[in-house]
Amino acid sequence: MKWSIHQLNKYRSKGLTFDETVDVSELKGSADIRDISPVRVAGRADLGANKFTFHFRITGTMVLPCSRTLADVAFPFDIETTEVFLASKEEHEDEAEVHYLQGEVLDLLPVIKENIILEIPIQIFSDEASTEAPMKGQDWQVITEKEQTEKVDPRLEGLAKFFDKQK
Repeated sequence: MKWSIHQLNKYRSKGLTFDETVDVSELKGSADIRDISPVRVAGRADLGANKFTFHFRITGTMVLPCSRTLADVAFPFDIETTEVFLASKEEHEDEAEVHYLQGEVLDLLPVIKENIILEIPIQIFSDEASTEAPMKGQDWQVITEKEQTEKVDPRLEGLAKFFDKQK
């Protein structure tokens, strides 16, 4: 989803429409995203001499951990956004969110990734019947209070035998 300024200027009179599938798999592992499907980006662009306004919709599904059980939860998202890109910083724009072009290429992919990350909810819960939290995982397990008192620390085994000798 990259266009050079020269390519965009060709579309200035007739406008630019796009409908593409984008791979954003590098978001896996960051921001609690366990997996993400290729996302569909569809929209149009209003092109001026130094101002490029993109109106587009991002749809896809990401897999996030359940806040209660850490089970995988499929979270579909549908984001509608308008992003403004300016060719030079000299122009003053009243809009709060404006992106400035770096060089001669307009890359929409970082903006797409940013919008996906902003869409991640603070909490998400699994609809599965099992609402019980996992009792063990990789290199950890839950120990109940009863199990903890029954098990004697190996460093203190000698003290436990001390009291048996006095009786």
